[in-house]
Amino acid sequence: MLKRISMGLIFVMVLVLGMAMTQPDSFTVQRSAAIKAPPAKVMAYLNDFHQWPAWSPWEKLDPKMQRTFEGAASGKGAVYAWNGDDKVGQGRMEIIDSNAPASLAIKLDFIKPFASSNQTEFQLQPQGDGTLVTWTMKGQSMFVTKLMGVFYSMDKMIGKDFEKGLAQLKEVAEK
Repeated sequence: MLKRISMGLIFVMVLVLGMAMTQPDSFTVQRSAAIKAPPAKVMAYLNDFHQWPAWSPWEKLDPKMQRTFEGAASGKGAVYAWNGDDKVGQGRMEIIDSNAPASLAIKLDFIKPFASSNQTEFQLQPQGDGTLVTWTMKGQSMFVTKLMGVFYSMDKMIGKDFEKGLAQLKEVAEK
């Protein structure tokens, strides 16, 4: 009986590992929202990391999170690093390109709970009396990401946070 259970567990583990190996080598998560504010006003919340606590979906998860700012005050060269509990982990963001008020590119490095580097972009398109904001994150799928992807995709894990962040950005920008 114990031998059958052991063989069954080994089979399941091999199956899950095999499924992980077939996951894509990269991922993209993207969400958009229409905001009734001009692109310049919306960009002011994105281009300055000091403004992120007003809208970022992760800022309130750990009230004791340590934040540091380096480099430029805003725009290209601005750096924001954080270190928090298990909910927010540890990481660093740097604005690598800012074409205000149309686009913003950020190099996003996670240190904890596991190391990874991703590219985050914001595209702002005028839309009538407002702005269509598109938030995209792209990255390589490390093995742990592929393993998690067998059960739950990056899009499902991060997409809801993007939706919450865009809703909060909409709220503050429309005031």
